[in-house]
Amino acid sequence: MSAGVAAVFGAFLAALLGVSVAKAVEMSAAVANLYSSVSIYPPSAKSMTVCYGFVCRRREILDFTAGDRSALTQIMAAGRASAAAERAAVQKAVVWFDRRMGPVLGTNKRVAKADFRYFDDKHNYDCWDTTRNTTSLLLVLQEWSLLKHHAIGDPRYRGNTLVLQTPHNTAVLVDRATKIEWVVDLWPRGYLQPPDVMTVQKWVTED
Repeated sequence: MSAGVAAVFGAFLAALLGVSVAKAVEMSAAVANLYSSVSIYPPSAKSMTVCYGFVCRRREILDFTAGDRSALTQIMAAGRASAAAERAAVQKAVVWFDRRMGPVLGTNKRVAKADFRYFDDKHNYDCWDTTRNTTSLLLVLQEWSLLKHHAIGDPRYRGNTLVLQTPHNTAVLVDRATKIEWVVDLWPRGYLQPPDVMTVQKWVTED
């Protein structure tokens, strides 16, 4: 197949599937599994599936408006100076997401560390939901070229019943310069509270 024919064929496939070939290559198998495991599409530059109700049993499409993009661009602009500043901006972007979707989903009533024991799945995220949603938001920020100092890492997991550490998972950013992994973990925080941002090395030791 000639280079020209290959390019045309690739463009046709991208149009047919509704996703870019480049984006598919950039998404690791572990990140892609977040979506395939619950039969939803990965996010695009225009929209993302928001999971709630525990393990994405409830879902809503967030179609980003021009106002949404403007707001997130302004939030992330404050993080251009350094990796630490960018992580602080990401925290604010996640709070923006929480505020944006809370009234739509009813998750403005959500509580920290929600799970099935609360018997209120329709108003809450479990850690699977927050991992998917946060990873999706980070992928959108990356698609919009708003992440300068970080790449999207694979989700990380912890849990050791021998020391009474409950199973938990989280979204991850990787510092491009140092290669240090940082969690962005919304699940332990209540509505409109900033997500935990700490190194994976520290996070795996937490309760």
